[in-house]
Amino acid sequence: MPRNIIFIAPFPTDVTMRFVRAAAKVDDVRLLGIVHTPPAGEEHLYADIVRVTQPTNLADLIEGIEVLRRRHGEPYRVIGILEAMMVVLAQAREHFGIAGTSVKTATLFREKAEMKDALRAAGLPVARHRLVTSAEEARAFADEVGYPLVVKPPAGMGAIATSRVRSPNELRAALVNAAPTAPVLVEEMLQGTEHSFETITVGGEPRVWSFANYHPGCLEVLENPWIQWACILPREIDTTAYAKAREVGFAAIRALGLEDGMTHMEWFERSDGSLAIGEIAARPPGPQLLQMTGLVHDIDIYRAWARAVIDGVLDVPWERTFAAGCAYVRGTGRGRVAGIRGVREVSEALGPWLVEARLPTIGASKNPSYEGDGYVVVRHESTEKVKEMIRTVVETLKIHYEA
Repeated sequence: MPRNIIFIAPFPTDVTMRFVRAAAKVDDVRLLGIVHTPPAGEEHLYADIVRVTQPTNLADLIEGIEVLRRRHGEPYRVIGILEAMMVVLAQAREHFGIAGTSVKTATLFREKAEMKDALRAAGLPVARHRLVTSAEEARAFADEVGYPLVVKPPAGMGAIATSRVRSPNELRAALVNAAPTAPVLVEEMLQGTEHSFETITVGGEPRVWSFANYHPGCLEVLENPWIQWACILPREIDTTAYAKAREVGFAAIRALGLEDGMTHMEWFERSDGSLAIGEIAARPPGPQLLQMTGLVHDIDIYRAWARAVIDGVLDVPWERTFAAGCAYVRGTGRGRVAGIRGVREVSEALGPWLVEARLPTIGASKNPSYEGDGYVVVRHESTEKVKEMIRTVVETLKIHYEA
């Protein structure tokens, strides 16, 4: 009998469907789906689908799983990729007695204050922080730590609603913007170069890993609209800093208790060579970073994820034979995308090393995030060549907006 795998995939985005396709191809699997919007043209990937009104609501999720359980028998795994749903997925597993990441572990990875408390208790380097519920508590923390500080939601992601503050006035404004009535996380601003560390963990042990460098850090990009963000995965990762980060990352995963799955950790290297963890998530990294992790190792990274969360195994080679990079296309100005220059020149310069590109959509509203309105992904055997191509994209592609 095939194993019943329930994939919680509320909306059929391109990224989500890459994971769904991978899960559907795992041996001895009957893929069942709980969705809000069915995947037009790809319903055949699922043996059965239940539509729910609020897939992020635990009651709706439990009801949907129960419908599938009555139709097909006991679920073997309940899986998903959205960080905002990690805790509710764990709660649903606990309700039905299904193996997988526990509520305790999912909460530690999701709630940033609890995460950093656990990491600090394990002796790992993290920013000093405090979960505050009043301006008075925030000011007391600022007096203790000093400026600059970062203010963010306790369960935020992707630098959403995150602010750097340099003074009492900026702190007061940031508290209102972040969450007028709810607790917010205030922490010291980590200074240095920003990087990420990805793993596939099986049986509680990180089995394989990867590194990426941010150019520059995400918050700096958000604060400077003229900067086009880039992310580069170098081919060479045998440096002292990466070795330290690997040791810290492994310890963080063990401290938080993940058994099977992917992790994405952002970390900083300070000017004195010391390291600090920004935060860590028990999920695959963002779309292009995940794609590039597969590209530099020349593997199907989506299948590797599926095998880890469904079968608890790693069955792919993991040799870093390429470098890869992604430039995110954004520009200054406001309004809607009116035009983009440099497309032909970039295409000719990148040639066979262009892996994937999504150009800004004419007429679309400007995306305020650091990921901008489009992206270009490249791969080459040489790290320096990848850097050169990323510079070409950043310097050549120009977006024009109209209000």
